[in-house]
Amino acid sequence: MIVRDRPGLVTLFLILRGSVIQRIWPQMLLVMALSLAVVLGHAIAPGLIPTVNGAPFALVGIALSVFLGFRNNACYDRWWEARKVLGNLVTYSRDLIRRTQLLPPRGPAGVQAREVLLRQAVIFAQALAAHVRPPAGLSPPPHPDQPLQVMGDTLAALRSPAAPLVSDVEYTLLDRTVSDMTGVLTACERLRNTPVPFGYMLLLHRTAYLFCFMLPFGFADVLGLATPLAAGVVAYTFFGLDSLSEELEEPFGTLPNDLPVAALAVTVERTLRAALGDTDLPPAPQPVDGILL
Repeated sequence: MIVRDRPGLVTLFLILRGSVIQRIWPQMLLVMALSLAVVLGHAIAPGLIPTVNGAPFALVGIALSVFLGFRNNACYDRWWEARKVLGNLVTYSRDLIRRTQLLPPRGPAGVQAREVLLRQAVIFAQALAAHVRPPAGLSPPPHPDQPLQVMGDTLAALRSPAAPLVSDVEYTLLDRTVSDMTGVLTACERLRNTPVPFGYMLLLHRTAYLFCFMLPFGFADVLGLATPLAAGVVAYTFFGLDSLSEELEEPFGTLPNDLPVAALAVTVERTLRAALGDTDLPPAPQPVDGILL
């Protein structure tokens, strides 16, 4: 995720870090080169390189902009939902700290149960981060459901008929927090495993390319040598929106606009371990070159 102050007017046009232009500049150059070739070819051999009425391009451009906007909204909704889900994990971790404070006064078994619950919550946060963003080149991490199972077994032991440490109401509150964490895992897996329909993406992707490649034939007569510049601006807009949609569609990735999954896991770890009295906490996450991952 990009973390930086709002840039000024001049800086706004010079920023490359985090900009989609780093991924779409080959398409832009291709469209501008094709536009220049069409303009020069039409000037040298008008019969060989014809031009067409530019009015239909305006209608197609409006329709394409609307469809790209719909896809952008759908992908942003995925990104925002993922951010809310990960933010809820921080909330549930703090709830767990507060709700387990009733255990230490119940004796050594309560102290041990609280430590197991909080440390397993740390393991869950780390496993969830590795689950939705697997480390490159490493073996698959343990499934986040494993620490949740340990937490469930620990809570069940607290309600042992022989010597129950918590009441029914207290058990329900503690179990609800573990259930909420399970909901976080389920929501993250749903977002990771259910992309935007491929056919929808393919249709817009192809249409954007066809529109930008055909655009010079409609404006070569009107704009002349300015056609490559105009076509480049249009290509930047359409290809940029398309590329940004692909980036937001996978909110758990490692691109600049993706979510700070690892940073949130470290935040949860620091919160839970501090509640246990640990002093060797990992450093607070800091952005590197304006990017927090």
